[in-house]
Amino acid sequence: MHIVTWNVNSLKARLPRVQEWISESHPDVLLIQETKLAQDKFPHAEMTELGYESAHFGQGQWNGVAIISRVGLDNVVQNFAPGIEPDGEARIITATCGGIQVSSVYVPNGRSLDHDHYQYKLSWLSRLRAHLDASCKQTDDVVVGGDFNIAPEDRDVYDMKAFADATHVSVPERDALANVCNFGLTDTFRQFNDEDKVFSWWDYRGGAFHKGHGMRIDLLLATPSVAARAKGSVIDRNARKERDSGKPSDHVPVILEVG
Repeated sequence: MHIVTWNVNSLKARLPRVQEWISESHPDVLLIQETKLAQDKFPHAEMTELGYESAHFGQGQWNGVAIISRVGLDNVVQNFAPGIEPDGEARIITATCGGIQVSSVYVPNGRSLDHDHYQYKLSWLSRLRAHLDASCKQTDDVVVGGDFNIAPEDRDVYDMKAFADATHVSVPERDALANVCNFGLTDTFRQFNDEDKVFSWWDYRGGAFHKGHGMRIDLLLATPSVAARAKGSVIDRNARKERDSGKPSDHVPVILEVG
């Protein structure tokens, strides 16, 4: 099974590219972030034509998360699990696909260390951990994937000096991510790849992609039973290149192969 996470940065703008990538790569499960679509505007029919079931949690021009699957799509939960304070934005959707509980998450950006949005980000991550505690056990097959807006280590950014006193690399953010992982989750890309400066996001501005000025902020986290069956994980850097199907997202797909 191939499980993929991809922040598409507007599914409306990027649909032809996403359809093309799906047709070429044939993922079993695709976790999508930043659909930027209202709930009733998700292209379910187009996904059905490609052979996928789909579930969406949207809110219009901002945020929005989805799961598409060709291995089953059951037990869909929009927002956090029951009993957890629901979020006012469409940032998490959970379902069971091929026997694995998967969540597509779009963690708040944080904006700046002195901004209210930064505290919202830390609170959101705390609720994500509570969501896991409420919805599953460490012994279950679980994958949490998405745009975490956090680079877990210094080697996951092109230059730490460029992020001095900035979000995405601050100690409280990394601690909050570590608290989520302490549920029993493995960063599956690092399970197979030890290279420095391998990224999943590059700014559109200033030729960042061609300069290698990026961050690894898109993660697939897995419980031990899934990590033990994992065969490899790659980042599809080619998806960031210009193609006839339209302008690329600033993020690229991260792929996990599970046996």
